[in-house]
Amino acid sequence: MNYQAYFEGKIQDRKTIHLPDNEIQQLVEQDLIVSYPGVIAITPSRFSMLKSPIFQCMRCQSTDPKMFAIHYCLYCAKNCTYCRHCLSMGKVAQCTQLLKWKGTLSSIQDTPLFTWQGSYSTDQRRAVDEWIVSCNQGKSHLVNAVCGAGKTEIMFGAIQHLLTLNKRIAVACPRTDVILELEPRFQDAFTNCRIDSLYGGSEKPLGLGTITLATTHQLYRFHEAFDVVIIDEADAFPYSADQTLVKAVKKSLKSDGVIHMISATPTKNLLFDTETVLPRRFHQHPLPVPRYEKLLTYEKSLKNKKIPPKLANWISKQIESNCPFLVFFPSVRMLEEFPGDLKRVHAEHPMRKNYVQLLRNGKIPGLLTTTILERGITIRNLQVAVVGAEQAIFTKEALIQIAGRVGRAADAPTGDVVFFHRGVTEEMHRAKKEIEKLNAL
Repeated sequence: MNYQAYFEGKIQDRKTIHLPDNEIQQLVEQDLIVSYPGVIAITPSRFSMLKSPIFQCMRCQSTDPKMFAIHYCLYCAKNCTYCRHCLSMGKVAQCTQLLKWKGTLSSIQDTPLFTWQGSYSTDQRRAVDEWIVSCNQGKSHLVNAVCGAGKTEIMFGAIQHLLTLNKRIAVACPRTDVILELEPRFQDAFTNCRIDSLYGGSEKPLGLGTITLATTHQLYRFHEAFDVVIIDEADAFPYSADQTLVKAVKKSLKSDGVIHMISATPTKNLLFDTETVLPRRFHQHPLPVPRYEKLLTYEKSLKNKKIPPKLANWISKQIESNCPFLVFFPSVRMLEEFPGDLKRVHAEHPMRKNYVQLLRNGKIPGLLTTTILERGITIRNLQVAVVGAEQAIFTKEALIQIAGRVGRAADAPTGDVVFFHRGVTEEMHRAKKEIEKLNAL
């Protein structure tokens, strides 16, 4: 029995492992695995203002009191505290037995071949070379590149170098959509290489892949597994807003592991040693600059199941021109209020993946969406509209990312980005100015 493949690099619930108790106990006694409770109570110090225990989830590391609840547990037949923060990945409670491998990690068995057929621009080649220098020095690196600069291809160059150094790599992304977009591109670029893709609902393979593509939440499952973690879209929600995800990334790294980051809109709280800046796209054409259109009564119109005429005309124009399009809305409620039979998606929509693929294949004219599709989507000749661009959810970074969906192909480098609004906000102004600044550079 290859016990190493069952356990290495991962934190797992005993109930999910199909091995007899005596074999598990033998591994514990041999000091190959360690067993510990899923949720622990930390007694406050006598100097603390808190009087009751603080709970900590040993999988996601959350200590937020609002994230813990007590229920009568059928498994241990008593009242038991469980973690709600990572509940979507399976319940972890005080009675949960978590298992972690303490033995050595397996070496990489495959010999990956770099089979990407593209070529680099001068800027991209510079970015790859600078990133490789950081890899050789063991320094964390940020690639700060505009939407459409070819960040994935630049990442291929760095990963190819890391693979020659026999490194095990994780690429962590904020959303499932990005993983689904990256997976076939990685499979084409790195043949003869085990590439695992992990997201909500995906299969959880035994052992560790040479390259692991994972949503950031999936890194809760790992412990000292990777030599390198690359955070794609490092500024994006939820990674940028959840300290437990930051801890999860660090926990998934080996003791000498390094974090690298990629972003088109990096925030000031990102920590890195070296940086590469790419202010222009790979095809050398400028970024599409958003334009403003007043739409004062859009909320009232949509509540009454009417499409504002300006918006209706914009959608009709895209359909007549046979241009795929996305229309972004600030809330699910407003998305659902939109009349007609256009397909719509949001974070919890069960057909999100299918509808995006239908749009990419030209089977549907466009999609209505929340900000869930602001990143990681590349569709040739795409046109974009934002309804309610003045609302708080549309930050400068979100608006830049949304605009960045347009004009990404070398043979279709232009397109329309329209912000429908009832008053230009500072965030809208800053987004437009940032795009114009990058174009000037």
